[in-house]
Formats: sequence, structure tokens, C-alpha cells
Amino acid sequence: MKKLMLIIVVLSSFYSICSSAAIDSFRFDNIAQEDAFHHLTHVLRCPKCQNQNIADSNAPLAKDLRTKTYDLILQGKSEDQILKYMTDRFGNFILYDPPMTIATIFLWLGPLFFIILGFSFLFVQAKKHNKKEPPLEAQDALRLQRILSEDTVETKQKEGRK
Repeated sequence: MKKLMLIIVVLSSFYSICSSAAIDSFRFDNIAQEDAFHHLTHVLRCPKCQNQNIADSNAPLAKDLRTKTYDLILQGKSEDQILKYMTDRFGNFILYDPPMTIATIFLWLGPLFFIILGFSFLFVQAKKHNKKEPPLEAQDALRLQRILSEDTVETKQKEGRK
């Protein structure tokens, strides 16, 4: 029984050592560095996960980016310098809020363009639908009057029979 307890204690301590190794533990010189680190890891997108920031991602690449961000902060780099370093290496895709450039202008203005295009199409269709028909020629007008009057006479005759 003592051997079983010893094995359980050893295995549980081994498990706790392994599980704590998976958690990043960074030590900072001051609170400003820690705040900058947390801000940057929430602003930078994981290139592998695509919809997670590097703070939330468990991918090995995200871990490497967190470590690199930590190293750059300890070297005294500013947030702008770190963001420039990351965008130089990975492109604007790594930022959740990419800047408006020639390459990304379609992403920013594309939806607005399609909304304006859609409303323009609806406006043109409404204009076409609301156009009045050209007036009838005299001969067609007389024919229409004759048909309507015949229909009226037939309706009165049917009502008289009832």
C-alpha cells in the first residue's frame, strides 16, 4: 500500500510539473513592461490560428511570438518598434486592426462600394418600374373603351338575372 501511495504522489507531482511547464511565466522589471506585453499579445494575431491573438493561442508559433515579444520588451523596444518588427516579418496580417494602405484599401472600402452599388441598382430598378406607360393612340383608346363598356353591360345583365 505504501508503494502505491508513493507511486501516486510521484506521478501527481510529475503531472503538476508538466502542466506548469506549459504555462508561460514571464518576469518583468516594471508594471509598464508587463502592461505593454499584455497589450501587444492581445493586438497581435496568431498567423497559424488566424482568429486568435497570440495571448489566447496554444500554437507553438504563438508561444514563439510571445517569447520574442517578451525579449523585445526587455531590450527596451517600444510598442511601435515591436509592432513594426512583427509586421516586417509577417506582414499586416499579424495585426487585428491593419492600417489603411494601398494593399488594404479594398478591405476597408470594398463593403461600402458594394452597398452603394446595391442601392444604385435598387434605385435604377425602382425608376424603371415607376415609369408611366406612353399614352394610348386614339384607335387603341376607342377599342379599350368598347371592351370596358361591353364588360360593364354584361356585368349588369348578370346582376339583373340574379
